Amino acid sequence: MNAQHCGFRIFLLVALLALPFLARAQDARFVNMNASSQLVNPALTGVIPGRLQFSANYRELYTSLPGADGYRSYAAGLEIRRPTGGGNYFGFGAQLQRDDAPTSNFNRSQGLVGASYQQQIAGSNRRGVGQYLSGGAQVGFGQRGFDLNKIWFSNQYFVDNTTREAYLDRTLPNGEPFTGNGSGTYLDVNAGVAWFGEFGDRKGAYAGISAYHLNTPNVSPLPGGTDELNYRLVIHGGGELPIGAGDMSLLPAFRIMDQGPSLDALIGANVRYTQREWREIALRAGLWAQGSNQAGGFGMNAAIFTVGLETERVQFGLSYDISVGELTTVTSGRGGWELSVIYRQPAKFRRKVVCPKF
Repeated sequence: MNAQHCGFRIFLLVALLALPFLARAQDARFVNMNASSQLVNPALTGVIPGRLQFSANYRELYTSLPGADGYRSYAAGLEIRRPTGGGNYFGFGAQLQRDDAPTSNFNRSQGLVGASYQQQIAGSNRRGVGQYLSGGAQVGFGQRGFDLNKIWFSNQYFVDNTTREAYLDRTLPNGEPFTGNGSGTYLDVNAGVAWFGEFGDRKGAYAGISAYHLNTPNVSPLPGGTDELNYRLVIHGGGELPIGAGDMSLLPAFRIMDQGPSLDALIGANVRYTQREWREIALRAGLWAQGSNQAGGFGMNAAIFTVGLETERVQFGLSYDISVGELTTVTSGRGGWELSVIYRQPAKFRRKVVCPKF
């Protein structure tokens, strides 16, 4: 392979990997939805099987590729559930998130606070079964920034006519009207509705719809620049189905996100096994498919394997992406991994808490 073709492949790789961060139409996302529910639907704020929950996520994407720094995402959330009488609940939450692309020091940070009201519409909490409608909203601030000095432009890219080797000359001006670091802060408003219920042993379901960036904020990090962030529409659902008469259940779920020209879908299921003891310990394992609209139309871009361990108060989750489709050539199938941790304080309410397994 000659140097010019190699340089083109590197450029293609950078362009493809930068799309989720630089395109105005795509938010970052986490695979482990049960540990990032506030980023899926504000109406799920406080929909937890206890009175308090803390969650944390860490995700790396394409960091194993030669010569690539990849991308990293961090998130932490706190949720509280409080009864209001009549079997209804208030939920309160706070969510932090940060995404980094080290090559250009590009970063996105946000902090949100939210609340939900969960109205019982059917069932009996005393038996631990019931159905709820929940509505929620979030408000917060976000910030984006980057270091322009770490980015090269076409004015600095050359191909030697004799050797056909590609090279960069960063000593030359980039031809852009701005230099140095850029940053910008913006207000963000989100809202959603959801339905969820439990119907007996290992039987539950949930579904919802939400909209993020309702105020279409200007997220441009450049002074005087304009880059309106498209609102993100999310449709999601899932549930729990018993497998046989034993100790296993199936946890299917899906999430569809539509944002500007970008469409992203995640669908799959975990199998959950527990010995059903008083201090319950459970294992999870699953397979998921992720797809998005690409140059040739909508197609699958990753196969994702997940495993998890649950204890009475702490839950761990680990996932790994294998790139497929158009990204396979430039990534050699290597994607990224994600780690999640959830800590819960059990409820001490008079009534049993209705909360499906996510």
